[in-house]
Formats: sequence, C-alpha cells, structure tokens
Amino acid sequence: MTRLHGTLRKVRTSSIPDGAKLRQTIGVGGARCKLDRGPGMTASRHPLEEMSQTVVSHPTEDDRQWYALWTRSRHEKRVREQLQRKSVEVFLPTIAKWSRWKDRKKQVEWPLFPGYCFARFDAAHRLPVLTCDGVVQIVGIEGVPSPIPAHEVEGIRQLVESELAYDPCPLIKEGEMVKVVSGPLKGVVGRLVRKGTHARLVLAVDLIGQAVSVEVDAADVRAY
Repeated sequence: MTRLHGTLRKVRTSSIPDGAKLRQTIGVGGARCKLDRGPGMTASRHPLEEMSQTVVSHPTEDDRQWYALWTRSRHEKRVREQLQRKSVEVFLPTIAKWSRWKDRKKQVEWPLFPGYCFARFDAAHRLPVLTCDGVVQIVGIEGVPSPIPAHEVEGIRQLVESELAYDPCPLIKEGEMVKVVSGPLKGVVGRLVRKGTHARLVLAVDLIGQAVSVEVDAADVRAY
C-alpha cells in the first residue's frame, strides 16, 4: 500500500512540468485557498466568485438613439417643452417665416418638418415620451420604433444653426416620376433627373422615343 501511494503521488506531480505551474487564489466562505494548475488545466469557479463577476445591465447613454415623433397638428413646440421638462434630449428644427398680424408683419419660427419632432432616448423606456400631450406615436415599422442615424439629425442641426438660407423640400430620388405642383408648369408630370447641380424635369413622348427637359425647382415638385 505504501509503495502504491507513492507511485500515484509521483505520477500526479510529474505530469506538471517544473516552472510551469500557475497559481490561482479563490475566496471560499471568507477563507482563501491556493490552487496550483498546469497548462491546459482549468479550475471550476466557486459560486461566490461567479456572482462577484456578474454585471448588472442598466440603461446607459449608448442605449439612447434618435427617433422621430409624429405629433398632432401645431403641437410640435408643446411636445418639445414637455420633453425638456422630463430631461429628454429633444430637437425641433425650425425655419423663420413672415406672418401677417393684423396691420403688421411678424417673423415667427415654424417647424421645418410640420408634424414631426426628434427625441433621443432608450426605446425600452419610451413611456415618458408617449405620455406627452400631442405625441401621436413614435415613427417606426409595424409598431416598432425605427431609430434615425445620428449623423442625419446632426446634419440638420448644423444647417439650422448656420447662417445659410434653407427651405424644406420633398425627398425625391433621381429617376422618379414627379408632378409639378406650382409655377407655370403646374400639373405637368415627368421624370426627375439631375444635370450637374440642377434638377431637371424630363417630359417624354414614349411612343416616338423623344423627350424634352427643363430646369425646375425641387421644391415645386412632388412624387407622382
């Protein structure tokens, strides 16, 4: 028996190369013990050690994204004020317009995109946003809020804070069919193309394969 015990102990120690032992200290019930293990050997963790390394998930700034809020008519500013009181980051781009007040004109700030306001928040905690008076819904797909890339919002913010003149215009892709809604060509339908930095309306007679183009203001056309 003595010889057998010595043999087993010799095999166990000889399987670990000298100088290659790794030492790990683990806390167990307030006491501390040391475990030597060689390369390729792993030691199971004590439950207390695993609990100490568990990370509790909390909403962080990285969870917040920009969303578009669909508002009731003429409620954009009211929604902005409520969100500010709730410490929700909000952005309402506006444009200065002249409005006639009885016997005089007055310059007022109108929403650049009527019926919409932008807010940055965690969609998992959107109740404070939805409960604002004037908010109809968060723009999304099939009831799921769709985040807006931050660079799109920041681009608009940079523009409205600049001294440049700007006007809202419909988002129409090159090649789409459009209808002119104002100006001398009102009611005309054609295809929108771009030549250089200018938008042009192409009027075609498909039967004979001929067309003519004319420069138009992008603000004067709508998707057809």
